Amino acid sequence: MSYLKEVKRVTTTSLQTMKGAGEKIAMLTCYDYTMAGLLDAAGVDVLLVGDSASNVMAGYETTLPITLDHMIYHAQCVSRGAKRAMVLVDMPFGSYQSDSSIALASAVRIMKETGAHAVKLEGGEEVVESILKITKAGIPVMGHLGLTPQSIHQFGSYGIQGKGEEAANKLIKEAVMLQEAGCFGLVLEKIPAVLAAQVTHALQIPTIGIGAGVDCDGQVLVMQDMLGMNDGFAPKFLRKYASLGEEITRATTAYVQDVKQAQFPSPEESY
Repeated sequence: MSYLKEVKRVTTTSLQTMKGAGEKIAMLTCYDYTMAGLLDAAGVDVLLVGDSASNVMAGYETTLPITLDHMIYHAQCVSRGAKRAMVLVDMPFGSYQSDSSIALASAVRIMKETGAHAVKLEGGEEVVESILKITKAGIPVMGHLGLTPQSIHQFGSYGIQGKGEEAANKLIKEAVMLQEAGCFGLVLEKIPAVLAAQVTHALQIPTIGIGAGVDCDGQVLVMQDMLGMNDGFAPKFLRKYASLGEEITRATTAYVQDVKQAQFPSPEESY
């Protein structure tokens, strides 16, 4: 039985308790009110308002174009629909990298204007000062290491990170650094499963994996990918639990046909 079955709202304390109890944490991305209600009712522990909205909602190639105002809008929608799940919001590119004071101002806007419960930002040693400033203001922060999509142009590809002893040691060091800076959790993206297990065991805070193996304390996927709404995206780590893209196309095709043939609405569907 889930520890969180009777919990009215998932919090940072809830997630820490789950790690201690060995209960896995289920996280999915979410960007709107309707889906937030559905995912929340299904028992998702954390709804991540991801900057992946730049890709799956706005159609951009990378996460870089989405703005703080855009993220606040999506977070407002999700917060209205989530009754139990924690709402976690990605801080978008440009909202925290240049200066810790700007980072704090961005985080404050997110918390004040959205009703969300925490923020997430990418990076290691270079963002520690910002994390310290945000957490000292009373705002929970989740870190993100490994493949950090906001740095895609620096990486040059979406390949596996943390390969080799030097890269692995650096990642472990930065994970501990983020914990000490006050992060309540850490996303590990696209790193070797063995390394993710090492980081998870080394930290007191929960780890959430995406393409990082089963030993993380929880897992996260992009909602549209998990539901099979994006047939062109099929990385090794993705498991599709539905084929909604096909179902939506089938239903819409039937609707169009009924309208064209004057089969909808019927007399029973008319006033």
